[in-house]
Amino acid sequence: MRITRENKVYQLSFLPRFFPVNCYFIEEHNELTLIDAALPYSAKGIIQAAAHIGKPVTRIVLTHAHGDHVGALDTLREMLPDVTVFISKRDARLLSGDVTLDPEEAGTPIRGGVPKNIQTIPDVLLQDGDRVGSLLAVSAPGHTPGSMAFLDTRSRALLAGDAFQTRGGIAVSGQLRPLFPFPAMATWNKQASLDSATKLAALKPSLLAVGHGPMLKQPLPMMEHAIAKAKE
Repeated sequence: MRITRENKVYQLSFLPRFFPVNCYFIEEHNELTLIDAALPYSAKGIIQAAAHIGKPVTRIVLTHAHGDHVGALDTLREMLPDVTVFISKRDARLLSGDVTLDPEEAGTPIRGGVPKNIQTIPDVLLQDGDRVGSLLAVSAPGHTPGSMAFLDTRSRALLAGDAFQTRGGIAVSGQLRPLFPFPAMATWNKQASLDSATKLAALKPSLLAVGHGPMLKQPLPMMEHAIAKAKE
């Protein structure tokens, strides 16, 4: 595991050289919010990183319900029984293994590693505009129907889940990057992803932190370039 810090954002990257899977701590005044739960074996590293920072983990916030973002969730819930778990109202169904679509949703099938045996029941079902500590929840469907991003209102750091990738070159979810094609292969709907990417760029983030790849400072020009490529 590799830890990279940018202000109040700590990136925990597992398998960083080969198949980087990131989760994040957002540091609040007296506590930590964990964004995503990485891989099934990641719980020990996450707990050790929190101990090194020296603050308790009080929240687990999930950007979406793919296996590489919720893998350690059950173990973490056992180790941190008082933690509050957040996910979008829509992707709570996906977390339970339900891949059915709503009538108004595009008929493309849900792809990627949908969890089958997660036992944790979320405590809070998020909707667009909700607040979680310093974070603003932003609905960003596309990679999954209920994907969400989170904007730190103090610094404008954007935790975007898989709405973008930076491994193999920055790209909007659904746009294939040959050096790291997996996020594109796991994307539900490309048009929804493009619409969400445009929405996130309009937030003018100071930092882009994603599920796969390094964090980017002052990312707006790169995000806009990726959006332009996706429109092509």
